[in-house]
Amino acid sequence: MTPSTNAAAVLLPGFVGTELPEWLAARLRNGLAGVCIFGNNIESREQLRELTGAIREANPDSLIAIDEEGGDVTRLYYDQGSPYPGNALLGRINDLDYTEQVARQVGWELRLAGVNLNFAPDVDINSNADNPVIGVRSFGSDAALVAAHSAAWVRGHESTGVAVSAKHFPGHGDTAQDSHLALPVVDLPLSALRERELAPFEAVVAAGARTVMTSHILLPQVDPSGPATFSRIVLEDLLRRDLGFDGVIVSDALDMAGASGEVGIPEAAVLAIAAGCDLLCIGTDNTDEQLDAIEHALQTAVSTGRLTSARLEDAASRNIALARELAAQADALPIPATTADEPSFDLERSAAAFDVRAGVSVEHDRTLVALQTVANIAIGVAPWGPRFDARTGSGEELAATGGQLVLVGKDNHRHAWVRDLIDRERQANPSVLVVDMGWPDDSRAYADVATFGASRHAGAALEAWLEREAR
Repeated sequence: MTPSTNAAAVLLPGFVGTELPEWLAARLRNGLAGVCIFGNNIESREQLRELTGAIREANPDSLIAIDEEGGDVTRLYYDQGSPYPGNALLGRINDLDYTEQVARQVGWELRLAGVNLNFAPDVDINSNADNPVIGVRSFGSDAALVAAHSAAWVRGHESTGVAVSAKHFPGHGDTAQDSHLALPVVDLPLSALRERELAPFEAVVAAGARTVMTSHILLPQVDPSGPATFSRIVLEDLLRRDLGFDGVIVSDALDMAGASGEVGIPEAAVLAIAAGCDLLCIGTDNTDEQLDAIEHALQTAVSTGRLTSARLEDAASRNIALARELAAQADALPIPATTADEPSFDLERSAAAFDVRAGVSVEHDRTLVALQTVANIAIGVAPWGPRFDARTGSGEELAATGGQLVLVGKDNHRHAWVRDLIDRERQANPSVLVVDMGWPDDSRAYADVATFGASRHAGAALEAWLEREAR
């Protein structure tokens, strides 16, 4: 392999549209590692299968990736919301067999769609209730619980022949910033990381995770030189040597501010490969010209000695080997005939895991109102929660609602206007019921009911709970 083909074999871009563009097909034929599929690339399951088939036809060794976490972050159900409970609910239910079953169903769905790499599970420990990007994507705030459920999720999913990518190494849970928009800092000593953040990653490595995704966070007490994605101390020393991980290291998307905000994507690609990443997620709406610039930067880094050809070749070889391993496993492991395009899960089981304040009262006559806040970029604009009778945030419209007012938001405590609205409505009418479908703070001051998830399944479970509890 040449530096040119090796540079192509470490890149995983996204693209615009629902059909494979010719420029991307040409790059796949020339050895591009694969493609990352997003919600905007999907119209239907039939269309998705045609798309993944076209990718694989252009390059049989393609890695076809997606973010399907089985909860709030969904791509398969980006137009309607996910029918899965989500990690935080699974952690509260705390049945490892159930978690494994849910993950296995996600894996079979992806196999049916032609996807072979899933950027899930999120194994971060959500130790900071003000975390704007992890929250209910996490199994919980307890290291042992998160480690156990992360391992169960990996076992179930990997058994279907679709590789997982446990994320975001070495842990994005103890932050109050979103690495899509900034470079979060986790100012902890290595000893603290070993006791808490690294525990789930140690568990998923032991459970057979074939890839691990990095995080764009700065750990000044471990390596102050830059984000974890660019750190050989974090990737080579901690992940490879200490945890014994020998699979593919995947970068989180390099178009995120935490990675390329100051240096640009081509330079971020060079730094990530040099640090030990093998597969580079580029972003969503990438172009032919962008990939030209990134490949040129990698080739130049090799020719000038900034990056060794051996490191670039090692990364490329790992990606190709993984794609071939997954293809062989898929050939030997047929998809069960009972696999459906959409699963269903027990609503009552999820509702039983809600955190409900003592003395909460639900009336038969009620109006659900969504408190719409800006979702983080990982979740995007996928529909969330129950079926709302009204979608509003103005006091005028709220005054016109009939019956008991049920205010439904996500991470209510993190938004000043939401707190103000809830305070005002509670003062005007003590029967107001406040639901938080995100991750509430410890006080639960703005969560009479906390569902720990806002997927379509969690919304349906909330509807069922309200109906059952109505007096």
